[in-house]
Formats: sequence, structure tokens, C-alpha cells
Amino acid sequence: MNNLVYSNNLFSGTREELVQILKENLSEKRFQHVLNVEKSAIELAQNNNGDIERASIAGLIHDYAKERTDDTFISTIKQKHMDPDLLNWGNAIWHGIVGAELIHDELGITDDKILTSIVKHTTGDVEMELLDKIVYVADFIEEGRTFPGVLEARKKAFESLDAAVGFETKHTLSYLINTNKRVYPKTILTFNKWVAE
Repeated sequence: MNNLVYSNNLFSGTREELVQILKENLSEKRFQHVLNVEKSAIELAQNNNGDIERASIAGLIHDYAKERTDDTFISTIKQKHMDPDLLNWGNAIWHGIVGAELIHDELGITDDKILTSIVKHTTGDVEMELLDKIVYVADFIEEGRTFPGVLEARKKAFESLDAAVGFETKHTLSYLINTNKRVYPKTILTFNKWVAE
């Protein structure tokens, strides 16, 4: 995996340069997580005839903004005239949807497929392309995860990405409900599409 060569039309530098940027901007725990997600994303891309380079980049940067301050997210939402309803949420939602804006501006990554997969990686969506599913699932099953059901999730991921999306969405929604957490509307729509149908 470390010898993956980027073509430079998706990210201006090498994989090693991107990894170094992440190492400098993330905590050690978060940095290890993104390396694990990249590994899972590449494996899922290989298993589904997906784009390996996009899977690598998206896996690495999906949590690029995860450790930013609330003020950073709030000012970005306002400056970029994003949906004002976003102000009613928090980091769990912001680091994907608003994080994609920070990735675009700070890392110079403009590829729509990569940025869309970052936007959708926490909430899912009714419409999900292959890369969206890969990042969504890779984040859930990476080797550092230890939650009950993760072994079943990993098995499903390599049998059917769609089934894995449904499994993850149901698991996430159950967790939010059982812990009395607010549910982002798009997560409910994702459930209706990938689980209820």
C-alpha cells in the first residue's frame, strides 16, 4: 500500500506527502484511524473493481477536519453560505459535510467523487455511488474498530457493499436511538433506502 503512486490529477503531491500532512494535523489516534480506513477502502475498492487511488485518498482524508474547533466549522458554514440548519448540529455531522469544504480549500482536492464521499461518510445518503459506499463502510469496519457486531460487518462488507451499508446504517441508528441522541434527517432517509426497502 505504501508504494501506491498517485497520478497527480486528484492530489498535487505524493501519497507520502499527503500522509505527512495528516500526521502533522491529526492526533496519533486519529492518524492511525485514517491509515486503517485507507487500508480497508483500498481492499473494498479492489473487491468491487473500484478506483484504488480515489479510495486511498478518500480513506486518508475522510477525517481531515474531525479535530477542528466548533468555531472553525461555524465560521466556514457562514462564510460559504452553507445550509443554515447545519448550525444546529455538531462535529459528528460537520466534519464530513463542512470538512469537505476545508479539504477543498486547504488540500486543493477538487475531485467531486472524493469530496462527495467525504460529505456522505457519516450520514450516508439515498444516492450513494461506489466510492461513497466504500468510504462509508471502510470507516465502520477498519481494523481498529472493536464494537459488538464488527466481525459481522466486516464479513458483509466483502460479500455485498449494499448489505454492508444497510447493516452499518441500522447499527448507527440503533446506537443513536438507544443513547437518546439526535438523528440527522439524512440518516433516516439512508435507513429508509438501504434498510427498510
